[in-house]
Amino acid sequence: MLHTILKAYSLKPENFKIESFGSGLINHTWKATGPENSYIIQRINKQVFKEPEIIANNLQKLDEYIKATAAGYLFAAPLPAEDGSFLVRIDGDYYRLFPFIKNSHTVDFLSAPEQAYEAAKQFGRFTRLLGNFNLSGLGYPLRDFHNLELRLKQFNDALTHAGADRKKNAAAEIAHIQQLSDISLTYEKIVRDASIPLRVIHHDTKINNILFDEDEKGLCVIDLDTVMPGYFISDVGDMMRTYLAEANEEEKDLDKIIIRDDFFAAIYAGYMEEMGSVLSSREKELFIYAGKFMIYMQAVRFLADYLNGDIYYTTNYPEHNLVRARNQLRLLEHYLAHEAAFKSMIAQFQKQVAGQN
Repeated sequence: MLHTILKAYSLKPENFKIESFGSGLINHTWKATGPENSYIIQRINKQVFKEPEIIANNLQKLDEYIKATAAGYLFAAPLPAEDGSFLVRIDGDYYRLFPFIKNSHTVDFLSAPEQAYEAAKQFGRFTRLLGNFNLSGLGYPLRDFHNLELRLKQFNDALTHAGADRKKNAAAEIAHIQQLSDISLTYEKIVRDASIPLRVIHHDTKINNILFDEDEKGLCVIDLDTVMPGYFISDVGDMMRTYLAEANEEEKDLDKIIIRDDFFAAIYAGYMEEMGSVLSSREKELFIYAGKFMIYMQAVRFLADYLNGDIYYTTNYPEHNLVRARNQLRLLEHYLAHEAAFKSMIAQFQKQVAGQN
């Protein structure tokens, strides 16, 4: 089957060694290593992305725009097949081919703030370079993906229909979500605020969606399936959620969830170096809120899934989603406790920038 895909791109399968590649959890990915060039083959997960054509159309348009406006930027777009299409369909599944970028690598765990800085800079650059792209031409591969108002409604619906045992087990977490509902009210105001524009946003800023070079400098963003119109708080908030604590959302020992202030400073510095002259004053005021927004929303989603009987996220033990929700709520507690420190870091950064100008 993978040989058939290579043939669709006028490549000779016998010249390539094919093996599974990467640590992505959504799409299945392989690397095809050849004598001169190597490629990435990817099968799109139809259970997550119901309309792969939207993704292909988005990436084609963005690639054309980047080539016309920022030709030197490394945009990891799929290659056209022999027939000119950007998707190859076999037995009802959709595949695409990417060039493998030589002398590049990804990392799965952040070990230094410099990595966070490089990642934030790359995600900021991506949005900045697409600042004048006509959003009307960009589709939504996952509509309402980061719609907190909807996610909270889904949580309340799950709470209404949940079994007594699950509601009892999650009583403390349910109360915590309800106590923090003002975070959603702020989001609703953002949606209605004309001074906060929709932008081209990546929507999945985990660290392994950045390619690094051999000197650990950021090269570009990858895994572009979730690129669509959105608010900058989605990308910044997801970096806060996944970069600030060394322990990830699967950690059961909540004492290991500790905020790393230097990583916040790195995210702010990297992102604002690219987007500082682009964001409106109102957007800049929401930089710290971005972390609250994404951490809270993920806690809401995990807890709603637990109350629904674990129908969305894959679980490995009975209370897996409840543990994930507890994890994110603990992270949010620490984040809120560090808010004054975050403000101080931002003020210090702004002072340094002013001194350089």
